[in-house]
Amino acid sequence: MSTTRYTKDHEYVRLDGDVAVVGISHFAQDKLGDVVFVELPEIGRVVEKGKEAAVVESVKAASDVYAPVSGEVVEVNAELEGAPGTVNEEAEGKGWFFKLKVSDATELDDLMTEEAYKAFLETVE
Repeated sequence: MSTTRYTKDHEYVRLDGDVAVVGISHFAQDKLGDVVFVELPEIGRVVEKGKEAAVVESVKAASDVYAPVSGEVVEVNAELEGAPGTVNEEAEGKGWFFKLKVSDATELDDLMTEEAYKAFLETVE
């Protein structure tokens, strides 16, 4: 069973076992506009919760993507290099950025549930 959590910076993390899929939320891609480039981390890189892990560029701006939890990058979505617009089409599906082997699953406890994230969005829109 997978669990999805969100950060205040609009990243999501979907945990499936001890591997987490990371990307930006639908809200984030909507605010960015057309995504034109994604810089993904290297496989094997260890990322820390809250630190920069990737970059997403749109026609409007470039933004850092922060790691919602700490862990080691075990896979990246190489399809985004040739088709960054996938982020706009399916941000929380095929538009994922990278997968992490989570080093401390308790870090997920600090993140928002889907319901809490929806309530949070009402305060920022």
